[in-house]
Amino acid sequence: MQKKFDNNTLFPLSLVYQDTKSTESELPAHFHDRYEIIYVYDGEGIFFIDNVFHNIKKGDLIIIPGNTIHHTIHDKDNPVTCTVIFFNHLLIHNNSLGESFSYHQLFEKSQKAKYYKYSMQFNQQKVLESHFEDMNRESTDAEFGFKHAILLQLHMVLHYLNRMVFPYKCEFASPNWGPLWMKDILSYIENNFTNGLSLVELANKANVSTAHFSRVFKQMIGLNVSDYIVQKKIIMAKELLLHTDENISVIAERSGFQSMPHFHHTFKKHLGSTPGDYRKNRILILET
Repeated sequence: MQKKFDNNTLFPLSLVYQDTKSTESELPAHFHDRYEIIYVYDGEGIFFIDNVFHNIKKGDLIIIPGNTIHHTIHDKDNPVTCTVIFFNHLLIHNNSLGESFSYHQLFEKSQKAKYYKYSMQFNQQKVLESHFEDMNRESTDAEFGFKHAILLQLHMVLHYLNRMVFPYKCEFASPNWGPLWMKDILSYIENNFTNGLSLVELANKANVSTAHFSRVFKQMIGLNVSDYIVQKKIIMAKELLLHTDENISVIAERSGFQSMPHFHHTFKKHLGSTPGDYRKNRILILET
């Protein structure tokens, strides 16, 4: 599942301010082109991103690069209240000014380290909460130039996080949650999703029945395993379409699709365009 945004807008940024989530309203595992910042004010839950589960609580910050599969499981008795910012990375201006600084470093380093959750200290929480409050006020009042003010606040948030977060070593920890075989299965899928994995093969590797495997996987990820694998293939195809000059038929094969008709049908179903149109349109956007 790819989360849908209005891609025709001249201001590709969305702010969801202090929203209390529920199990019913949460999307299953999904991905999207936009970068995402989640800040937790209260509540508890489990956050799944890039094959790893993280406990989340008050003061936690989640950084999600584009095209990264993620999913949240909220505590039923203490659901998460959070602010979420979605934005197109092209909105962020990166003039180096003779320094190695980049506003995108926050996302690039998180993706490279495969670590996406940061626990903010009390003073850091207050700084972020103040910025988010200002962004929400600008959005609500909608006075002249409010979009520029929101974008300026976003640059300030990214500048602050790049300065404050990365000088410190991150403690990587995965919560003791779910069956022991899930971590190995997710790693196995990551390394083999282009090879035609079957439910029977995965259940045998986990040493459980296919029915039990399907039920637990859907409960934890929010998708059945075949849909999850399709998402992995689509994301790989998107990256190859944008960053290589390879023929589309080669990309289809490399991404694990068994035929060109199946690739075209699946790609258009998920993204709303054919692989060729997607490559053409995205390159035009990047060059604009």
